Amino acid sequence: MNVYDQAHGLANAIKDSYKDYARLKAEIDKNTEVSNMLKDFETKQMEIQTKQMLGEEVTEEAQKTIQDLYQIVMRDPSAAEYLQAQMRFSVMMSDVYKILGDAMGLGNPI
Repeated sequence: MNVYDQAHGLANAIKDSYKDYARLKAEIDKNTEVSNMLKDFETKQMEIQTKQMLGEEVTEEAQKTIQDLYQIVMRDPSAAEYLQAQMRFSVMMSDVYKILGDAMGLGNPI
């Protein structure tokens, strides 16, 4: 099997894995309350991650706020299922990048 065939095979496998995540995202988008709750959580989470990447201090209060929001979000079954699917897809993609980077001797390209 040549590299292009394998690349297309990988692309199809990733696409199949993405379908569940995309379906759950579409369901979340139909529910304005849950969608807004998730957007608020993700925005605050991104703010903290950005601070960490920039080497800025993240206060205990900010960390507790994120933890509290996470607990609230996870109480909704559809939101919990969506976040779990999002995490599974993210981990899978990170693993794929790592495998490719290791194969080329680059380590983790991210």
